[in-house]
Amino acid sequence: MSSNSSGGSGGISFAGLLAIAFIVLKLTHVIAWSWWWVLAPLWAGAALVAVILVVVLLGAVIATSVESRSSRRSLDRYQRSLRGRR
Repeated sequence: MSSNSSGGSGGISFAGLLAIAFIVLKLTHVIAWSWWWVLAPLWAGAALVAVILVVVLLGAVIATSVESRSSRRSLDRYQRSLRGRR
């Protein structure tokens, strides 16, 4: 008796099936798409992840920049208030 402890089916994904279908259609001259579009199901997921990652990183950089400016302004106000007491 064999036991499968991973629980996954391990088959081909929908994007993989779609890519195979597009490749077959391209090679049989049913579609005249560019190879970029024929292979899009293979690279579109990675492109989407890359775009999301860039957006998140830009958001983090902008948030850090705004927070840094805010803390610098607070420090400047504090230093000015100390100078005014002298």
